[in-house]
Amino acid sequence: MSTSMDEINLLGQAQRQQQHHMAVRGIGEEIDLEIDQCEDPSFSDAALVAVPSPQDPVVPADDHKGFLIPCSQSQPAAVDGQPQPTPPQREEHEGTLRLLAHTKKKKKKVVKKWREEWADTYKWAYVAVHDNTSRIFCTVCKEFGRKHRRNPYGNEGSRNMQMSALEEHNNSLLHKEALRLQSASKEKVQSPEIERPVYVKALSKTAASILESVSKKDPHEAEFIQSIQEVVHSIEPVLVKNSQYVQILERLLEPERCFVFRVPWIDDRGEAHVNRGFRVQFSQALGPCRGGLRFHPSMNLSVAKFLAFEQTLKNALSLYKLGGAAGGSDFDPKGKSESEVMRFCQSFMDELYRYLGPDQDLPAEDVGVGPREMGYLFGQYRRLSGHFQGNFTGPKIFWSGSSFRTEATGYGLVFCARVVLADMNKELKGLRCAISGSGKIAMHVLEKLLSCEAIPVTVSDSKGYLLDGDGFDYVKYSLIRNIKAQQKSLKEYLKTFPRAKYIDDAKPWGEQCDVAFPCASQNEIDQGEALAIVTSGCRVLIECSNMPCTAQAVDILRKAKVHVAPAKATAAGGVAVGELELNSEFSLMQWSVEDFENKIQDAVKQTYDRSMKAAQDYGIMKENPESLVHGANISAFLNIAQAMTDQGCV
Repeated sequence: MSTSMDEINLLGQAQRQQQHHMAVRGIGEEIDLEIDQCEDPSFSDAALVAVPSPQDPVVPADDHKGFLIPCSQSQPAAVDGQPQPTPPQREEHEGTLRLLAHTKKKKKKVVKKWREEWADTYKWAYVAVHDNTSRIFCTVCKEFGRKHRRNPYGNEGSRNMQMSALEEHNNSLLHKEALRLQSASKEKVQSPEIERPVYVKALSKTAASILESVSKKDPHEAEFIQSIQEVVHSIEPVLVKNSQYVQILERLLEPERCFVFRVPWIDDRGEAHVNRGFRVQFSQALGPCRGGLRFHPSMNLSVAKFLAFEQTLKNALSLYKLGGAAGGSDFDPKGKSESEVMRFCQSFMDELYRYLGPDQDLPAEDVGVGPREMGYLFGQYRRLSGHFQGNFTGPKIFWSGSSFRTEATGYGLVFCARVVLADMNKELKGLRCAISGSGKIAMHVLEKLLSCEAIPVTVSDSKGYLLDGDGFDYVKYSLIRNIKAQQKSLKEYLKTFPRAKYIDDAKPWGEQCDVAFPCASQNEIDQGEALAIVTSGCRVLIECSNMPCTAQAVDILRKAKVHVAPAKATAAGGVAVGELELNSEFSLMQWSVEDFENKIQDAVKQTYDRSMKAAQDYGIMKENPESLVHGANISAFLNIAQAMTDQGCV
């Protein structure tokens, strides 16, 4: 074997002993793109002959010199034990060494040029360190070359290899699936990620630390953290003025009890199913817990805690002494038969009944739980407990509910709107009103708006919204109720009134209106819808559902000076009637419609006055469009804080 070949082999051995990794520090800096030979078994026994890249100005050579190739050529016989190189071999050897030196000298410039080109061309990729080695990752699916089976060497390799792998990956099925999932996640109304607090910069150090502590405990409970964020922002003046309330708030934000349990049930075909049940008893500082049960596929522990926290503050605003709770299941009653709903409700109550009682917890209706479900739940509770207790809220007066229970919340929302508008020297008569949802509450809001001579123009369902530019009247209202009673789409309305419009996959907030009534679900109004509300000319928003606006939407409405009435205050009518039902003689009382409405109006007016007074006591003026929001939170918190102070650290 020739001397020149020995030197080349020694050079190859030295290369194999080194572990070359790609080091990326930024655009324009050097990147080592050599292949890690230990990861490629095909190179274990072959030396590598390195030659310059096409950019280098060197003497033209054969085509094979543009790559790293294994050296396995036969060598001439040795003379006197020493290999005798031939003249062509000697020239090739010297040329190779010169090329190696030249390549090493020019390497930084070559890589720098490619790095800038790559950064400009492949904007969807990025460089990150993985197992102490820098890799080129896909921005969408966060995987590097080998993960997509595009690079057989297990690393990023040379320039051509990297660019080829990235190009092929961009067209790969894995990358396209990642793009599809990413696009689908952006289209969802509820983002799985927790929204960044809008008001975190305005919070004091103490208030911000409380919010940060809750976020660290339950980082994935987006709805619960969002509800706490709003309250902490409102009561910040209280915490600054009275530092003793800081520890009370920290205790209040931790629920007293949370129950999570499985609910097995059998469908009509004899097949077994299992759902998850929840009940959160958030606070009993003011009295026994009271709160709704929700049957909906989106139900989880975060939603249960958020609803229980909101209910705790709602009940604390009233004149009656009650704590707050909420719960339900991810069971969907839609499409289920009567017997299937009954079997599920009975199985649900088999576990929940031991935590209920007139002095412990009093369940009420919510989304997906109506008179039918409450009847089945109460029947199983009575069977298991062995006695008849009127502590379930529902419309059946013979087993504990008010005959006006379903109307109370919806009527109270309209009465609250009248009070808010009266403070603005306006009246509800003749104003265009946009309503979302078409459930119990939305229908009673629509009914009471008609009696107040307002002009409701929209309702909605899960597929879109119905717009009648002329406004609904009692005939149209009756038609909508019949359509919903038959569980049909609101599109059926167009068969009778073809001038109306049904807009698919949309919400009604872009339509011209003066007052908005969001009655559908939490976070139904995001940043885009908030901008649409402002553009539509709406000046008052009455929260009918719990937390209907995202944090970003709240910020936009605040800056646009849209007056917001929070659900804690607007639900005063329903809360008042629900609490009056606790009277042992209430189920035997028969109220006239006038008495019923007078009770609701009194409860709404008293709640409004207490909230506005609390806001003014802490320097929030009446002209502030969020004065009612802050005042309601402050008033409710002070009532609970006083009870918790009296009862000690329990």
